[in-house]
Amino acid sequence: MSTEKTNWSKEDFIIYTLIYCANADYVEEKLELDFIKSKINSSNLENLKAEFSNDNDYASIQKIYAFIEEHNYSQEDKQKLLEDIKELFMSDGKYQTMEHNLMLGLKKILR
Repeated sequence: MSTEKTNWSKEDFIIYTLIYCANADYVEEKLELDFIKSKINSSNLENLKAEFSNDNDYASIQKIYAFIEEHNYSQEDKQKLLEDIKELFMSDGKYQTMEHNLMLGLKKILR
């Protein structure tokens, strides 16, 4: 798997990953965006949304994978991220098939 380098902080990584997940069903719900805002202290949300909108799915996955590898994400950090993603998916009251499939794929990346 090739990698894409980023200059993200840990919080930037979490924001980008949650933005990616919020768009799993191609619709970024207001409740999902509110959830993301509740998880961050940064004002970098709009910059990361712009970065995400310029990336295709492959580039997004590469960036997420590269960050995890480069920063030696602990098993505890990975589990917390998966819990946040699951909570994001449930924030709009619907856990759609595309969200479920994305969760399965992310679990493989986060092993």
